[in-house]
Amino acid sequence: QVQLVESGGGLVQAGGSLRLSCAASGRTSSGYAMGWFRQAPGKEREFVTAISWTSSITYYTDSVKGRFTISRDNAKNTVYLQMNSLKPEDTAVYYCAAGRLTSRQEGEYRYWGQGTQVTVSS
Repeated sequence: QVQLVESGGGLVQAGGSLRLSCAASGRTSSGYAMGWFRQAPGKEREFVTAISWTSSITYYTDSVKGRFTISRDNAKNTVYLQMNSLKPEDTAVYYCAAGRLTSRQEGEYRYWGQGTQVTVSS
């Protein structure tokens, strides 16, 4: 089992920045790809970004390209999501997830965090 705990969410004005963190613990998370997904009220959960174990592969959904950056520190078992130029439409619960394959697909991720709320005011 891998436990994932997100932090760093909060309320920010449009144009502002936040950095989310996702700390992994429990059974070693070595070798896992990590992804961030989000779910806005009344909408399905959607892919945001993903990063491979070695950080050599990253994927972003089009709506966040150029604004969000995913990174990881394997020594700290932590993955980060730097979010800049935030927009009200970025408001959602953000989830991190771990899986063996770097993917945009939810089904490829076995372990999930509990989520952290990000609210962007206009």
